[in-house]
Amino acid sequence: MARVHFYEKPGCANNARQKQMLREAGHELIVHDLLATPWRAGELRLFFGDRPVAEWFNRAAPRVKAGEIVPESLDAEEAIASMLADPLLIRRPLMRVGERREVGFDPDTIRAWIGLGSSLQTADADPESCRRPHPCPAREDSIGR
Repeated sequence: MARVHFYEKPGCANNARQKQMLREAGHELIVHDLLATPWRAGELRLFFGDRPVAEWFNRAAPRVKAGEIVPESLDAEEAIASMLADPLLIRRPLMRVGERREVGFDPDTIRAWIGLGSSLQTADADPESCRRPHPCPAREDSIGR
């Protein structure tokens, strides 16, 4: 199975479920704190590939939900600069296996890429959507980077 570098927001219930699915599929995870990682623009950009800029963003991020950041109105350079300043804006998880990088947790993409067991239940039909009734609080040390 694959050795997956998994960039998460510590304490995120969705990331916990995603990691569990990957481990149940037999993958080895090397877990990183997405918010504490000292990102460089070029390195972060590699995770997004040819996806539209709007798909790079965590839609549950407080600044996106409040309308302060409108992903559809940003170009790639502005998006990366915003994410470097506020990593909560980065769509999660970021995953790397070898040289390939992915953003988000799309079971079909992961299944075709590295394999994913049948642990995805109907209740987990969208393992990327946050089930919390309120947004996650911003981490003080992630603001102003």
